[in-house]
Amino acid sequence: MSRVGKKPILIPQGVEVKIEGQKIRVIGQKGELSINVRPEIKVEFKEDKIFIVPQAETKKTKAFWGLTRVLLSNMVRGIKEGYEKKLQIEGIGYRAALEGNNLVLFVGFSHPVKIEAPAGIKFSIEKNIITVSGIDKGLVGQTAAKIRRAQPPEPYKGKGIRYFGEIIRKKVGKKAVTTTG
Repeated sequence: MSRVGKKPILIPQGVEVKIEGQKIRVIGQKGELSINVRPEIKVEFKEDKIFIVPQAETKKTKAFWGLTRVLLSNMVRGIKEGYEKKLQIEGIGYRAALEGNNLVLFVGFSHPVKIEAPAGIKFSIEKNIITVSGIDKGLVGQTAAKIRRAQPPEPYKGKGIRYFGEIIRKKVGKKAVTTTG
């Protein structure tokens, strides 16, 4: 039995859930998300709660049971509150700017790195901190990872783009050899 899959998902006020066969849609103030559920899993809606029920008892079904519950829970939370990830730019001359919906990074290359915002994602910049926000948890995380990948932090000086609060273990580097004699 899946411990995660057994828990019902509470539907908050202002969020509407529509079940159309194997397709589940979650609609709210911030937008709309949908997911196709595997045929081994059945989704039921009772009294402002969503219950996920497996159809068969196989190893894969147990895994999909918990996965489906977490994905639906993330959709409900994203529609209600939204998600955001913060990235920090560190380094002399490193900066970011917005051009419409796109993010332009100046991170030590001979050319600026342009990152287009996927549908449903917003960028905001405050000093050296980039905030990626949206309603889809997976898309927010993927976009933040794409930004970090443009110039990951290097281990000697710590220059680059890192997640806010991420600690980079620095290496010592070369040391001058002293001779005794």
